[in-house]
Amino acid sequence: MVTLGGDIDIFAVSEWDAEALLALYRAGGWWKEEWDPSHIPVLVRSTFSFVVAVHRQSGRTVGMGRAISDGVSDAYIQDLVVLPEFRNRGVGKALLMRLVDICRARGISWIALVAEPGTSDFYRESGFVVMEGHIPMRYQGGERTC
Repeated sequence: MVTLGGDIDIFAVSEWDAEALLALYRAGGWWKEEWDPSHIPVLVRSTFSFVVAVHRQSGRTVGMGRAISDGVSDAYIQDLVVLPEFRNRGVGKALLMRLVDICRARGISWIALVAEPGTSDFYRESGFVVMEGHIPMRYQGGERTC
């Protein structure tokens, strides 16, 4: 556990309250209403590293992030989000750096992500660089059924 400013705790977890995580996915604009929320626990269990930020006084889950990896060579940061009312307090950076620390502790030094527009400065300030000469791509051959 990592404590941020005395009122936010960061935990690495292998299970967590699905409703709290659903609220975060919605806050990030990443959840389609037709998706099945029962998949969230599987997503958490199957992820290489999943971290949450919890407001100590209220017990509310205010942020999350995850790293997907083979556990040996590469890792990708994904789904890093903080509730709007808790942004600009260092929560996102604490979540991000906890994921980086977990990866590095396992010997993984190649850690990447795809930043959303307007977030690249945040990631640069945390030690990430633009991968010149690379183009992120996404499969569009069919509908996802999360």
